[in-house]
Amino acid sequence: MWVRHHAFVASKLRRNYAATLTHGVFGMTGFRLIYAPTIIPAYLFVQTGSAAAVGLGMALLQLGGTLSPILSGARVESRNRILPYAITVGSLMRVMVLALALTAWFLEGPPLLLATLAIFLFLGFFQGAQRVAFQMLMAKLIPIAQRGRLQGVRNLLGGGIAAGLAWAAGTYFIEEEWFGNGYATTFLFAFILTSIGLVVLQFGIREPDAPTLRAPVPLRERFGQFRDLLAHRGFRAFVAAHGFASIARVGLPFWTIYVGQQLGLSGALIGSLSLAYLASETLSNLAWGQIGDRHGFRIVFLGSMVFNLIGMVLLVTADGWWLHLAFVALGFGMSGWMMAAMTLVLEFGAHEDIPMRIALVTTVEGAVSSVGPIVAGLAIAAMGFMPLITAAFLSLTLALVVVLWRVSEPRKAAI
Repeated sequence: MWVRHHAFVASKLRRNYAATLTHGVFGMTGFRLIYAPTIIPAYLFVQTGSAAAVGLGMALLQLGGTLSPILSGARVESRNRILPYAITVGSLMRVMVLALALTAWFLEGPPLLLATLAIFLFLGFFQGAQRVAFQMLMAKLIPIAQRGRLQGVRNLLGGGIAAGLAWAAGTYFIEEEWFGNGYATTFLFAFILTSIGLVVLQFGIREPDAPTLRAPVPLRERFGQFRDLLAHRGFRAFVAAHGFASIARVGLPFWTIYVGQQLGLSGALIGSLSLAYLASETLSNLAWGQIGDRHGFRIVFLGSMVFNLIGMVLLVTADGWWLHLAFVALGFGMSGWMMAAMTLVLEFGAHEDIPMRIALVTTVEGAVSSVGPIVAGLAIAAMGFMPLITAAFLSLTLALVVVLWRVSEPRKAAI
């Protein structure tokens, strides 16, 4: 079965590589406009003027992503073909982006805020399901030694376009209120781009049958099998480190507000911060991918933590427009962390356990990220930004230490 699987993957690799790359470029370009730590926090802050409301919105976005990965993993692990399911959840995620645009145009006041929060919950839910399905697709279609290069090129192209579009969105769409509402225009543009990518994926991919499948089991029983997954020492430590890093990620949406309080939260500032973050995230991706393919993604995870720590230091010590350097460092760190997290999880243990490993890691990340923004928003309202900055710095340090001392490179262990 494995011989036949590898032969199919090799014969369709060029086509699948091109389709996956094209989908990734369009998807990343669109979703970076949504998930960059600048536009959504600013959108909520403009509506409410409250850091606590920003925290609630980000918490709901992450809460949705906490509920769905395990359900998605249970659906995927016993399916011979994953693509139809991936297209379904990907389509529903894009419908939520369109809903953001429509509500921004046609609602205002409390109804707009309530609708936005509800959309965030569903957007996160479908994002969590999509993440499991699409990562499993990559594990089936792309050989392990080429995944880093694929992600690097995808992120370089998609992130580069997104950086320019994010700057344009802040400087022109939002600042000049294109079509009556610059945020709505930005969301509509994101919907169009991500939908193009999904169409390319649907008609471009040639998916092989699964080389191995798990027999369907009741979901409650599958929850009980998480203990077996965590018996793997390296994976267990990686889950802990990923959780610590997720604590630091909670602060990302608030750093725009932090800088905005010092420099004035305008559309131009949102655009320049988005450009600084996304451009650095983009330019570093190709390097992270090459390093990961050659030396494994453990070193990528470690390097990303170092850059995140540098970004936190700059956030506190820099002044004026030099604060953009903090977003540059954070962009470098976040790109490496996300690439390492998405790739390392594929390499611990058996192939048939990949969906539930992804689900477990995504659930841990989502659990931290759903509670954290509410706590962060309330803490900022009561004590300012410094406690959150301190907590982010300490959690990044813990993540670095755990991987450095407790996680071996899984690719070498498999040799």
